[in-house]
Amino acid sequence: MLLTRGRGAEVYLVERAPELAFFGGYQALPGGNVDPRDGADEERALRVCAARELFEETGVLPPGLAAGLDPGRRAHLRRDLCAGAPGAARFWELVAAAPDALAPLRAFGRLTTPPFAPVRYRTRLFHLELPPGEEPRIDPGELCAGRFVRPADELARWTRGEARIAPPVTFLLEELAARGLEPALAAAGAVCDELEAGALHPVRAAPGLWMAPLRTPTVPPATTTNTYFVGDEALYVVDPATPYPDEQERLFACMDRFCAAGRRFAGILVTHHHADHVGAVAAASARYGLPVHGHRLTLDRLPPGFRRGRALLDGDALELGTAPDGSPGWRLAALHTPGHDRGHLIFVDSRYGFALAGDLVSTLSTIVIDPPEGHMATYLASLARARDLDLALLCPAHGPTATRPRALLAGFLAHRAAREEKLVRALAAGARSPAELLPAVYDDVEHALAPLAARSLAAGLEKLAEERRARERADGRWELARA
Repeated sequence: MLLTRGRGAEVYLVERAPELAFFGGYQALPGGNVDPRDGADEERALRVCAARELFEETGVLPPGLAAGLDPGRRAHLRRDLCAGAPGAARFWELVAAAPDALAPLRAFGRLTTPPFAPVRYRTRLFHLELPPGEEPRIDPGELCAGRFVRPADELARWTRGEARIAPPVTFLLEELAARGLEPALAAAGAVCDELEAGALHPVRAAPGLWMAPLRTPTVPPATTTNTYFVGDEALYVVDPATPYPDEQERLFACMDRFCAAGRRFAGILVTHHHADHVGAVAAASARYGLPVHGHRLTLDRLPPGFRRGRALLDGDALELGTAPDGSPGWRLAALHTPGHDRGHLIFVDSRYGFALAGDLVSTLSTIVIDPPEGHMATYLASLARARDLDLALLCPAHGPTATRPRALLAGFLAHRAAREEKLVRALAAGARSPAELLPAVYDDVEHALAPLAARSLAAGLEKLAEERRARERADGRWELARA
């Protein structure tokens, strides 16, 4: 629900509670999910849902519904809806009794969550001008605050790093600031139509950062790899990943749109050499004449046909120029984080605190450590190094961005420690082969992923052997080392 005041001069944003897993602490628009009681007809159900969620979250009602309620009954109805109490049925009775009451809600676009997320939403966007006599009010819970903002002012706060705004809202604020209400709604609807028709959806993860998921031959549960664009006037493409011609065309169409908007591309960055990260490197390098920068071990193993750039060392910086808020000296630092891959790099920006993490972590699953390329102790050291950075956002190659990087990384370290403890307990029960250890140590892993778990098991055994805590016998079985 895009709720405006003064014919679009101000937009009402709600702040999601910081502890929420999905965009916790972000500025967003009021909204929610369709209830079966909203109706069987999809378009009308979406409209009823929009009015209901706006009322639950802000207390605002369209005039045709507000007319049927005195203030006391209205407050009770809102509480009943939020609590799921029997009295909530009164809301749908009001809607049924006033069939034209939802006419002021104007639908102006549809959006589907891009395929980087484990849960995707088909979203209908509605606009409502604040009715006379209505004033939004937030009851603390899932939301902790709400306020009217001027689009240009809130975008300025965002570019200074003073506010977190959910990506679709950033886009709408930009359109409103640039065009005004009516042209912005028309332009937003047209962009939504293009995205729903299959155009690549570059998600504004932070100022100067776009995330674009592309279908790749990756490891389940992921089906896509996130390609990133970072910069302002000059952009780097990070992990142009897809090998599929149709997906490459979507990528290049997106890059062409950046160029048409007055931006240029400075180069390609690669986090590591795995096939689901570099499938479009050669094609993008040739098409746009771009140098490819990465760790030497990565550049040496890329498919041919690209223009070789800098071999990046730990701590090397790439200049990004002026940050979106006008700050000079904006740069991207390459940090060597081996363990999953010997040449693995992450890229950390100097202004907004985001890290492009490649396969250091995934927000969909744990990362496979596959010896001899993968090395468990080295990987854990890389995780710990990243945990100790002062990061605001962690942007993985697979899955949505993490808004609490330190907690995420600490959780992965704890998970690995717990997995190692299970391995030690399994060995304490007696000598076992890797095939016998696998179901005991990875009992929570789906059967289809057992071959990948077996590689991580091998990495765990290797770590225990290096620490002289376990050893492999001549018969191939493993046992704890004697003190």
